[in-house]
Amino acid sequence: MIAAAACSAQTPTPAPSADETAQSGLQQVPLTIRAASGAHPFTVEVARTPEEQATGLMYRTSLPGNRGMIFPFDPPQDVSFWMKNTLIPLDMIFIRDDGSIARIATARPQSLDAVGAGEPIAAVLEIRGGRA
Repeated sequence: MIAAAACSAQTPTPAPSADETAQSGLQQVPLTIRAASGAHPFTVEVARTPEEQATGLMYRTSLPGNRGMIFPFDPPQDVSFWMKNTLIPLDMIFIRDDGSIARIATARPQSLDAVGAGEPIAAVLEIRGGRA
């Protein structure tokens, strides 16, 4: 079983420095997933607004193995994602409010199938497909 580090413990400050901003303009923060195999550190872009969340990782042609994007939801919500205009396979990690993993799903590029956790979640972490 995999458990995510508490996302709230690494909540970024509202005004990122230039070094903390991804090429997309989104703030980047460290996030660690703790599993039986050890700690797995990532640097993730934070998609906070509805517009940022709607765009997500669309149109990107690659994603390094230690990078990703996190979609925080406050309060936790029952959400689903699709892969329209997303060109790379992604693993979606649905994170509960307590930091535990509700579901891990691998999503196919360009798919219009809805992928959700089936329960309210506090965040979704997207990383390169097959990495989870």
